[in-house]
Amino acid sequence: MENVKKDGAQDQKHDELAESLNDLFSSVATMIKSELQGSNNHLELVEKMNAKVAEEYKGFGDLASGLRVFVEQLKCKSGSFNEYVEQIDAIETQVTEFEVVVSMLDKYVASLESRVMSLYQTKSSPS
Repeated sequence: MENVKKDGAQDQKHDELAESLNDLFSSVATMIKSELQGSNNHLELVEKMNAKVAEEYKGFGDLASGLRVFVEQLKCKSGSFNEYVEQIDAIETQVTEFEVVVSMLDKYVASLESRVMSLYQTKSSPS
């Protein structure tokens, strides 16, 4: 009878151990599921962020394409102004040359004026 009691006590301990192990494994499984769900949530968030960033970069690409077209248009317009810029440069060169001529004429006129004054004073003075 003692053997039956020992077997019963051992069975009870065995059942308690099995139940404890079952609780332990259930808790570990729940914890692992929670960790995996958390990782899954993070990955979903990263996926959404990547989609948003990709959308923004697509907008930047569209903007860059628009700017490229605008720059090409400006180049064409500035090319048509080159003819006018060359004409302005030629006019500036001519003006500089005219200034030199005017300066020379001014000096010549001043010299003539002084000669005429000298002759006029010589004729008007009593000799």
